[in-house]
Amino acid sequence: MNNNNSNINNNNNSGPFYFDLTLFTDQGALRYLSFTLCLLLYAAIVSANVFMIVTICLERSLHQPMYIFISCLSVNSLYGSAGFFPRFMVDLLSDTHLISRPACFIQIYVIYTYASYELTILSVMAYDRYVAVCQPLHYHSKMSFSVVRNLLIIAWFYPAFAAVLCVSLAGCLPLCGNKIHRVFCGNWSVVRLSCVDTTLNNIVGRILTITTIFLPLIFVLFTYLRILLVCRRSSSEFRGKALQTCLPHIVTFVNYSISMFCELLLSRFEPDEINPLVAVVLSLEFLIIPPINNPLVYGLNLPQIRGIIFKNLNIPKTVPAG
Repeated sequence: MNNNNSNINNNNNSGPFYFDLTLFTDQGALRYLSFTLCLLLYAAIVSANVFMIVTICLERSLHQPMYIFISCLSVNSLYGSAGFFPRFMVDLLSDTHLISRPACFIQIYVIYTYASYELTILSVMAYDRYVAVCQPLHYHSKMSFSVVRNLLIIAWFYPAFAAVLCVSLAGCLPLCGNKIHRVFCGNWSVVRLSCVDTTLNNIVGRILTITTIFLPLIFVLFTYLRILLVCRRSSSEFRGKALQTCLPHIVTFVNYSISMFCELLLSRFEPDEINPLVAVVLSLEFLIIPPINNPLVYGLNLPQIRGIIFKNLNIPKTVPAG
């Protein structure tokens, strides 16, 4: 037993090789119910997002910038879910909740890039809607294939660079503990275990938080504010069409902003300052709600996608009475 414990907590220059995720509790027989519900949710996320991607890829009328960005959101949902759900479901059935150091840092990278990709893609979508509503005559020149490609490259590259930087800095820290008070690995949770000063990590973390989270949020808010101002001065018909295409984006943006706020709020609390159940709910919101919410919002609210989905599923369109 002593040999086993010393192996788990073996400290070299970098610290323990395993981390202990302490927010998991002994659910007894309920673990199987939790696992089943989680498996069904994961299956629903995968099915809905794959269906959205296939629909957009196969339907030529949807090969437009807005729908390409929507399919990128679905790809990101699959990516983030794959980085969280399989490991989480294994932990639900396990009596021990140890994760190796390499696996922990891989999970940090995947989850952090997923969160950042969501915001950068939403920012690109906001710009697309801004050009479509405020500068419709220049839309095809400003949102050409090459522009769309370059915007997506930037949207994918910068979050990846930021996550690599965060994970690299955290990976270099000597650690004096192995208990992470989460149900998944988080960068700040690892940094808190450091035996040395973490001023550099804190400064870099704040800069990257501003550039990957707050700047995109401010840009999206500014963009939709400009769209609303243009709609106020336009005809009711134009206003209706503009709001019809922008409403799903606004709903997605608000939903994700709330989810990210919960995650950021949780990171500011000490482990003993918040109820464990509340901590679990707040930490899982941004990993669970957006991936299932996005295909529902876009699939049901955008008439172009909804019509094709109904056609593929042989669902007759409802004709309004009168």
